[in-house]
Formats: sequence, structure tokens, C-alpha cells
Amino acid sequence: MLSLLIHPERRRPNAPALRVDLRPVILVGMSLWAVGLVAAVVLLALDRATFELPATCAAGIALGVVALGWERRNRSEYRSADDDPAAADGDGTPETAA
Repeated sequence: MLSLLIHPERRRPNAPALRVDLRPVILVGMSLWAVGLVAAVVLLALDRATFELPATCAAGIALGVVALGWERRNRSEYRSADDDPAAADGDGTPETAA
């Protein structure tokens, strides 16, 4: 382990990152925050919670909206990379004629 820290060139290369659709994950997270927001508003109406609880849930939903925008921007870049003929052989290097 110590030799890998001293000689990082001996490490195996990292595996390529998986490209997955994050939209369902983000939407599920936003849905859970929305359920929490409804529960927090009910608790706030019953004087069982402070304003911080619904504010936290609203912030979670707002961050989900930001994440959807980020995902959409990166998804368009991902689709444009799929159309790139240089990456057609799968390893990201252009194919050369022999």
C-alpha cells in the first residue's frame, strides 16, 4: 500500500465512469422531500414543529430542481459525446485505417 503512494504510476488505471440516467434518482429524492414538506407543514400547523423543518424540506426540493438542471445540461453533453465518431470503437480513441 505504501509503495502505491510512493509510486502512483504502478497503480491500475481507474475503471471508466458509468453513465446512468440520474433523473429518476433526483425525482425520487424530490418526492421524498415533498412528502416531508407536507408532514412538516401539518406539524407546524399543530405547533409541533418550528419553521426550520418545512424550510429544510423546501431547500431539499430547491436543490433537487438545481440537480435536474445540472443533469439536463450533462445529459445533452453525454448525448453529443455518443454522436462523436471518434468514440465509436468504445475506448475513446479514434479508429485508424490500417
